[in-house]
Amino acid sequence: MTAPTSLQTASFGTWPSPISAAMVAAGATPLSSLAIDGTAIFWLAGRASEGGRNTLLRLDGTRVDELTPLPLNVRSRVHEYGGGAFAADGGTVFFSHAGDNRLYRKENGKDAVPDPVPFTAPGRQRFADFIVDRARQRLVAVREQHPDDPASHAQPENTLCAVAFDGTETVLARGHDFYSSPRLSPDGRQLAWLTWDHPRMPWQGTELWRADIAADGTLAAPVLVAGGPEEAICQPEWSPDGRLYFVSDRSGWWNLYRDGDGIEAICPLEAEFAGPHWTFGNAMYGFLSASEIACTYIEQGISRLARLVIGSARLEPIANPYQEIRELRIGDGCIVLLGGSPTIPAEIARIDLGDGTGSGEPQVLARSIDTLPDLGYLSVPESVSYPSANGRTAYAFFYPPKNRDVQAPAGEKPPVIVIGHGGPTGMAASTLKLATQFWTSRGFGVLDVNYGGSTGFGRAYRDLLKGQWGVVDVEDCVAGARWLVEQGRADGERLIIRGSSAGGYTTLSALAFHDVFKLGASYYGVADLQGLDDDSHKFESHYNEYLIAPQPQARQVYLERSPSHHVDKLDCPMIFFQGLDDKVVPPPQSENMVKALRQRGVPVAYLELEGEGHGFRKGESIVRTLEAELYFYQRMFGLHDATAPAPVAIHNMDGAA
Repeated sequence: MTAPTSLQTASFGTWPSPISAAMVAAGATPLSSLAIDGTAIFWLAGRASEGGRNTLLRLDGTRVDELTPLPLNVRSRVHEYGGGAFAADGGTVFFSHAGDNRLYRKENGKDAVPDPVPFTAPGRQRFADFIVDRARQRLVAVREQHPDDPASHAQPENTLCAVAFDGTETVLARGHDFYSSPRLSPDGRQLAWLTWDHPRMPWQGTELWRADIAADGTLAAPVLVAGGPEEAICQPEWSPDGRLYFVSDRSGWWNLYRDGDGIEAICPLEAEFAGPHWTFGNAMYGFLSASEIACTYIEQGISRLARLVIGSARLEPIANPYQEIRELRIGDGCIVLLGGSPTIPAEIARIDLGDGTGSGEPQVLARSIDTLPDLGYLSVPESVSYPSANGRTAYAFFYPPKNRDVQAPAGEKPPVIVIGHGGPTGMAASTLKLATQFWTSRGFGVLDVNYGGSTGFGRAYRDLLKGQWGVVDVEDCVAGARWLVEQGRADGERLIIRGSSAGGYTTLSALAFHDVFKLGASYYGVADLQGLDDDSHKFESHYNEYLIAPQPQARQVYLERSPSHHVDKLDCPMIFFQGLDDKVVPPPQSENMVKALRQRGVPVAYLELEGEGHGFRKGESIVRTLEAELYFYQRMFGLHDATAPAPVAIHNMDGAA
C-alpha cells in the first residue's frame, strides 16, 4: 500500500473514491453451489454482464471449463429462491435451465461432446435438489408442479420425484406441502429426505424420513426418524458406513446428531452447524471418513472450521483465514469451501488436510473479485454488541468511514447508514463486499445489524422475531443508530436506514414509527403485510403466521404494522427501487408508497427496473441503483455537485429540509 503524500480535507459523504458503482457491478461475481466429482470441482458463477445468469464451471487439474454457454442459465426456481440446480456424477452433469425449467444433461462433461441437451419434457414442472441414482439410471429430485393455468392462482404441488435419464417422471412421495434434501445411502438401498407443512417454515419445524427402496424403485416402509412442529432439521447425510446423520436445533442450537439406537448428539455446543433453508443444496459438514467429519459452524456470527473425530465430542480447529464459510464439500484428502473475511471477498478455496490441521495455505480456485482496491480504501468492520429494548442485547458489524486520501474537518461526525438484512430469518456477515466499501470510502459509516430474529445466535435469538416482525428488528436498528451517536461515532442529524425485501420492511417501519432516521432507501421492500399474503408464492404464503400472527388475529396487527397504512407518519425523504418482474414482493408494494408520499409532499424518488426480479442481477441495474442512491443522499444532505446530471428524479424537493 502506497501512502498519499498529503491528505485532502472533505466533508463526510463527499470523499472521492476509486470504488465506483461500475466497479461494484463488474467486480463481484456471485459464487455458489459447490460440488466434487472425482478429481473435478464444480461451482456456479453469476454473470452480471450476461443478464445475471448462472453458469456452471468445472476445474479439473489446472483447467477451468465453462460447461453452460449462453443462453443457458443454471438455476432452479423451486420455492422461487432455488438452489440445488445441478448434480455431477461419473463425469456427467445434470442441471436445471431457468429459461424453460427443464433438466439438461451433458455427457462426460467434456467439450468434445455436443452441447447440453434437455431430457425432461416441456411443462409446468420445476426441479431442484436432485441426486444421481446411477444404479437405477435416474435422478431423485424435488419436483414443484405448477398448475396448467397460471391465472388459477392454485398453489403448486411439491413432491419427491424420480426422473429417469429418458425423462420419465415417477412420484416417490407426496402429501406434504414441502420436500427437500433427498439423500441416497452408500449401498443405494435407502433414501432419506426432509418434509414440512404449512404454516411452518423449515427453520421452525421439519421431519426427517427414511425409507427402503423397493425392487421397482419405489419407496417402502417409510419411517419418521426425527423432527416435528418445534424441531428444525437440516442437511441429512449418510456416513460412508451407512449411518444417517443430520443437524437439529432440539437443544436450542443447530447441532450434529446421528440415528442409531436412538438419536445421539455428536458434539453438543452453543453454536450453529446449519443455516436457514432458504435455498436447496446447502452443506456445512461432510465426511472425511466413517469416523471423521469436517464441518463449519457459527459462533456469535463468526464461522469456524474444524475436524471432529466421531465419539470424541471435540472439535479440532482447521487453520483458515475466513470468518464466513457459506458451504463446504469434501474431496480426497481436502476440503473445498466458499468463504470470505473482512479483507477477503467471497472465494472458493481448497484446503489440503495433510497432517489433519489444514496448516497449509488455502489454494484459491475462484474469486468473486479479481482485483481489489488498495487496502487504504477498505473499511474493516468491528463486531459490536449494544443494549436494545426490553433488556435485549443486539449484534452488528460497524464499518467506519475509510479512505487513505481524505480526512474530514475537525469535529465533524459522519453520516451512518444502518442496514437491516433481508429474510428476515437470515444474518449479516462480515465478508468483504465492494457494495459496502462503496459507501465507507465516500465517508459514510455503515452499521450492518443482526437484529433479534437473526440466525447464527441460537433458536432463542431466532425466535425473538416470532410475532414481533416490524417491532424487534426495528427496535434493534434504532438502538444501534442511537448507540453510535452516544459513542460519538455518528451524526445524529444524518442517520440513514436502508434495506431490501424484509429489510425494506424494517426500513419503512423504522421511518413510519420512529423519528431517529432522516433518510431511507427501500429495495423491493414490503409495505403492506396483507398484500404480501395476497401475492406471496407458496413457500412463504404462511410465513407471516410466524412473524406476525395467524389469521384472523393477524388482520388487526397487519393494519397496525403495515407502513402503507401509516404514510401520514412518514415524513422522511425516501428512495425506492423495484424490479418489475418481482414475484416475491410485487411492484405495487413500492408503487403505492411512492404515490402516497408524492401526494403528501414528501421528497421521494423511484427507480423501476425492467427484467429484474427479487434481487438485482444485471450489471447495469447495480450501477443505476447505487448511483441514484448516492445522489439521493448527497442531494438531501446538501452535499451534491449541483453541476452534475441527476441520475434519478426527486419529487417534492420544495418540501426538503
